[in-house]
Amino acid sequence: MRHSEAELRAWMTAGLDGDATAHAALLRALVPLLRSFFRRRMRGDEDIEDLVQETLIAIHTKRGTYDRDRPFTAWLYAVARYRLIDQLRRRRVVVPIESVEDILVAEGFEDAVAARMDIDRLLSGLSSKQARAIRDTQLEGLSVSEAAESAGIGQSDVKVSVHRGLKALAARLRGQE
Repeated sequence: MRHSEAELRAWMTAGLDGDATAHAALLRALVPLLRSFFRRRMRGDEDIEDLVQETLIAIHTKRGTYDRDRPFTAWLYAVARYRLIDQLRRRRVVVPIESVEDILVAEGFEDAVAARMDIDRLLSGLSSKQARAIRDTQLEGLSVSEAAESAGIGQSDVKVSVHRGLKALAARLRGQE
């Protein structure tokens, strides 16, 4: 089962906040993603399980370096790429120069960055209160009460800000068609 960026990110942030169950769920969910990542880059299966385990250990030990404002999968695949490069160095594998770009490109990284820039561009046209309310409730998955507490405003203010902000975004998007 493939998990969404939002779900993986939620588990990661919950794990950073001390939720051991979420951290364990994250590590379990990453195993098939990492296997797939390494299988596409390695010729034999002999080192894939070792790389998956090394990467999970690196994710666990380096989790404090994750920036909560950035996409989780971009960080994940960067860690995996470094593990792969370390493995190739240890084995002294000669990789044709044409293959280097394929090894270094992280799946979804460009898409994640482009999506983040699109969202930032869309939200930049709104008031800061509307943008924050939308980001907290629609993108970060906070409840209305959590978003209100975080912003130091009332729940009804969050609801109104989200409603008006989404209405303004819809009107802007309709105008672009």
